[in-house]
Amino acid sequence: MAANAARRPAPHPPLFFEDLSLGQSARLMRTIMGDDIELFAEVTGDLNPIHVDDGFAARTRFGQRIAHGMFTASLVSAVLGTRLPGPGAVYLSQTIQFLAPVRIGDVVTASVEIIELVPERRRVRLFCECIADGRAVLEGEAWVAMPGRER
Repeated sequence: MAANAARRPAPHPPLFFEDLSLGQSARLMRTIMGDDIELFAEVTGDLNPIHVDDGFAARTRFGQRIAHGMFTASLVSAVLGTRLPGPGAVYLSQTIQFLAPVRIGDVVTASVEIIELVPERRRVRLFCECIADGRAVLEGEAWVAMPGRER
């Protein structure tokens, strides 16, 4: 557990809907390791051999094991839950387009940017993307609900 704790992004102070503005952005970077993929496979039960079997994966068009698309997408969730909007945000929905595989050793930068604010419902729409070593591997949009300041 201590090794995992060292890899956790530190949460930012909680924000309220009123603290947000169009164009705000945040990101995090993570190097994808073989152990990450194996742990994700174990936790989710997605044991597709393209992710967990070197021999099988070597015979695919990728030539090696690749990360689960949802593992990459979970990095977006990490940004939303710890950085922007951060603690207190409730993830409502996500659209995702997977653009390219993420390989072991890739450095992935997950980033989000606020593109719409809906004050009457305290909803936030964010553009989300992941870049791995200079190439886009994921993009989409997320909706989150935010707490407002007590009046």
